[in-house]
Amino acid sequence: MAKPPNYPHGIAAAFPKSPEPPKDDDPTLTPGVYLHRQQVARKGRGAVTNLRGRYETVIREEFDDGWQAVAFMETSDDTGDQVAAAEDPQMTGEYPANAENTEALPPLKTIVTTERAKSIISRNTSPDLPFNQSLNPYRGCEHGCIYCFARPSHSYLGLSPGLDFESRLFAKTNAPELLLREFARPAYVPETITVGINTDAYQPCERELKITRQLLQIFHDCQHPVALITKSSLIERDIDLLAPMAARGQAIAAVTITTLDPKMARTLEPRAATPTRRLRVIRTLAEAGIPVSVSIAPVIPFVTEPDLERVLEAAIEAGASSAGYIVLRLPWEVSPLFRQWLQAHFPDRAQRVMNRIQDMRGGKDYDASFATRMHGTGVWADLLRQRFDNACRRLGVPHRNREYARLDTSQFRRPVSLPSAPEQASGKAEKAGRQMDLF
Repeated sequence: MAKPPNYPHGIAAAFPKSPEPPKDDDPTLTPGVYLHRQQVARKGRGAVTNLRGRYETVIREEFDDGWQAVAFMETSDDTGDQVAAAEDPQMTGEYPANAENTEALPPLKTIVTTERAKSIISRNTSPDLPFNQSLNPYRGCEHGCIYCFARPSHSYLGLSPGLDFESRLFAKTNAPELLLREFARPAYVPETITVGINTDAYQPCERELKITRQLLQIFHDCQHPVALITKSSLIERDIDLLAPMAARGQAIAAVTITTLDPKMARTLEPRAATPTRRLRVIRTLAEAGIPVSVSIAPVIPFVTEPDLERVLEAAIEAGASSAGYIVLRLPWEVSPLFRQWLQAHFPDRAQRVMNRIQDMRGGKDYDASFATRMHGTGVWADLLRQRFDNACRRLGVPHRNREYARLDTSQFRRPVSLPSAPEQASGKAEKAGRQMDLF
């Protein structure tokens, strides 16, 4: 019988402490270090008001997210042939010819604040989700996807669901300790935990903080099943942990792809990996023996919806073993943000898009009813469902929700010992070094 994981010297010894973000005026700040605070991060911020700087080069360590190799294409009016654009104005930071904004806006820095979370596992009883437990190492997301349903969560912090959600992030640095304590509870019953539901667990600041990496180490050591969903190629870093877990039936992954068009992806998901790079992630994970599905989310009528079958076909060819889709969700503040983005980038079809969305949401921008919020209702929602089902049947792939049922919880190993509990707001702190023996 395998020996249960033991952490006699505490979490700090088992998992090196995540670096604290430096102050803006830190004189010791060295280029190449803590670049999530040092970057000129206008790219992806100010989708409507800051067109010039939106795609300015980010000052970061070299990282393969696919954008370095993208050559944007534009169609010639004379021949109809596609030719490579000499320079994409949004990529070089120059104003488009018809831009109304004629003044440069100041750089917007990404600020990562340490958060000492009180709990780490979220539980739900939703009938339209294939999991009951989830975990998010971060609040806010640097990817800056305009459609992100999690944006309103920043309002609870007194921050904007717009730019603040993309640039004022919170890192739950004590997440590994909390997860380990949760697993150590005698009453804890192992059940698959999905990581990265509200915000991407592999967003850019994870490169330095490595909180997701520490969490996966605990899942690996305790042989606890985990599911991951991401738009980032950074997940490839953790194949050394995920591959042996997948071999034991304890790990699955999903890669979100909304469109195959890089220019469309650039406006929708400005700081996520390119669609081509995400397809390569699917291939890499699949070749490592990790079951990977494609999540086509969100499906936006007349914007990404025409790409539905093509995305599915490309993902299956890359190695995806299952698939799922979600129709655009516009809860609370997401609706006006998306409407503004839509009017700025697709003014010719903006009203048509919103009319179709409302057709699937009972005449509203959004309906949060269980069992219908993911796919909508009505004739158009039924047509989408039929298209997806027919494509899956033709390609021979099942719906991704079935993957969860195959994950194995029987091999779970409860931690043997833990460091002393953290000091509570009320009552005495436990003695330093006290061990909590669970057997």
